[in-house]
Amino acid sequence: MTLTNRLKKRNQSDSALAQHELSHESQHHHYEPEHNSHQDGDKGDRKAKETKKQNGRHFYATRRFIFPLGLILGVLLGLVFVQPSDFQDFQTHLALLMDEFEFRVPEFPNLDLPQLDLSLVESEWRRLWSNIPEPWKLNTNGLEFTVGEKIAARGLAAKHPVVLIPGIISTASGLESWSTSPDYRAFFRKKVWGGFSMISQVTFNRDKWITALMLDPTTGLDPPGAKVRAAEGIDAASSFIQGYWLWSKIVENLAVVNYDTNNLHLAPYDWRLSYYNLEERDAYFSKLRATIEGFVAREKRKVVLTAHSMGSTIILYFLKWVESPEHGKGGPDWVENHIEAYISIAGTHLGVAKAMAAFLSGEMKDTVQINPAGAYVLERFFSRKERQKLFRSWAGSASMWIKGGDDVWGNATWAPDDLDNTTHSHGALIAFRQNSPAIESESGLFNMTSNQAGTWILERTPESFQKMLASNYSFGIERDEEKLKANNLDFTKWTNPLEIQLPNAPSMKIYCVYGHGKETERSYWYTQREYEYDEIQPDSPHAVCTDTAQDGSVNCTSHREPLDLPLARTTHIDAEYTDEAARPRILNGVKMGEGDGTVSLLSLGAMCVEGWRRPRWNPAGIQVVTVELPHNPVATIPRGGGTTSDHVDVLGSLALNEIILKVATGAGDEVQDSFVSNIREYAKRIKWD
Repeated sequence: MTLTNRLKKRNQSDSALAQHELSHESQHHHYEPEHNSHQDGDKGDRKAKETKKQNGRHFYATRRFIFPLGLILGVLLGLVFVQPSDFQDFQTHLALLMDEFEFRVPEFPNLDLPQLDLSLVESEWRRLWSNIPEPWKLNTNGLEFTVGEKIAARGLAAKHPVVLIPGIISTASGLESWSTSPDYRAFFRKKVWGGFSMISQVTFNRDKWITALMLDPTTGLDPPGAKVRAAEGIDAASSFIQGYWLWSKIVENLAVVNYDTNNLHLAPYDWRLSYYNLEERDAYFSKLRATIEGFVAREKRKVVLTAHSMGSTIILYFLKWVESPEHGKGGPDWVENHIEAYISIAGTHLGVAKAMAAFLSGEMKDTVQINPAGAYVLERFFSRKERQKLFRSWAGSASMWIKGGDDVWGNATWAPDDLDNTTHSHGALIAFRQNSPAIESESGLFNMTSNQAGTWILERTPESFQKMLASNYSFGIERDEEKLKANNLDFTKWTNPLEIQLPNAPSMKIYCVYGHGKETERSYWYTQREYEYDEIQPDSPHAVCTDTAQDGSVNCTSHREPLDLPLARTTHIDAEYTDEAARPRILNGVKMGEGDGTVSLLSLGAMCVEGWRRPRWNPAGIQVVTVELPHNPVATIPRGGGTTSDHVDVLGSLALNEIILKVATGAGDEVQDSFVSNIREYAKRIKWD
């Protein structure tokens, strides 16, 4: 029996649509004049009209400007990313490609054509590349190995084995396809996340790329025919794409103090999966445990775990998984016996506001603040609906849902991180302008706190997403110590530091290191616009059967015409709303707050400076050190140099690298609390009790 719901009526009739098409056709119909003695005059009139039409738009909007600009940008991009070594095998690859397609260059006996030789091009390119200052190259920051040399000069060397756990972007090794299905064979052993192959697939094979990266909405595992896995190896940890470094600075400096593949390990993972499925499909946590135990057995030293962004949540889950008698079965002393320290780099401890926006409308600051031309291209190439569908299939990224509710993120009029004399509180995570013409006729819209927004967002997501979220994660706050102890055995709580306790490891240290000083999206102004086909309504709990048969049975078959589709108002960030004078500043519908450009300050530091200092959540009394790095990028260096603290670029920060090396070489006691923000004041305002 198929359950149907009451479908909303279409707003336009077929006759109105036909009238619109007729009007549209008439606007594009041109009368062709007969050729007569006044032909020259007609040509002159047409030319004048064309000139007037062109004068009605700016020159930069014409193809005469855009096409050359595209060529110039392409050349500049090549200057940034193409390395001299890329020319070495170019001739071989070209010859193989020509042979593959049976392409032959015609021979002309009477002409002596020169052979293709790129050695001169390569030598000239090397000369040009060598003259470019190192800090101007995206794959360097001019500070390679310097921190390691400084630490080594003090006589410090590798002591504790180091395991690196990346985040989504810093999963530098990327995701690669292992599917041999004919539909995905073109992707085999190619990176579908990370690397230039990803750019190629997104550009020329977009639909298949999206299908390959999506997960089954019910199981959260591979869809039929597709198989994507995380690539492995430290050699893959250097960059996201060629020229865009990630972990390479940390690896370089660790190498200077005698780290290599015998005492350094990168543990990438398929971040799309729920944490439970990471173990079920890939045995990720079992492998991580075996790696750590192997290091401890061989090196006779406990391990330093170093995690970035989402990797910090992975570590939190792992520490509970390995202790659990039903999962890792390591026992209550495993962490104490195997982990020396845990370094959280830009950790997403209490979630990320942009995750909420991504699940609701498939957009975030990064998409609404690009220029109109870029927004048009993005929407045409990778639409909001496609982004929504992709985001909602990734159960792993759903772990970034904000945690703690109103007690952490504020109520309708107040938030812990509100500035003095604030105009609009961050406590209203999603707000609507009352004078917005787009919502004048709507009822039931009101400014929403994090709790209310969470419910509102879930109501606008498929039932499969709601079930996935409920069966894998929890986002509240637990204050009862007995319930906290019980939660230590419940894997759905393990990604939320507010609902579990830190492990029984009194000698372990936690270092929270993150950036501050870069505006970060914190809350949003939303609006509702045009109607569009609604894929969520059929999942609605209010769906009903419309007909009853004569025998009293319910008929759940709809007799409505196929084109009478369910429609719903689309929900967007109010990108037209900008107010530079407001507190907080509003840019394209995004209320900006404090953080590292991606993660809000509350999520980065509240647990470190307050939550984990309370016995309720830290019964073993683990020492927690918090270091805030001010964001002071060098304007002349593309990625800010060694003093940046941007969410991703901080991996190349001199200060961060020094902290990691000190902890790894046994000098972690030198790392002390350091603050540049008001996080301690903000954290005290949170309703912990």
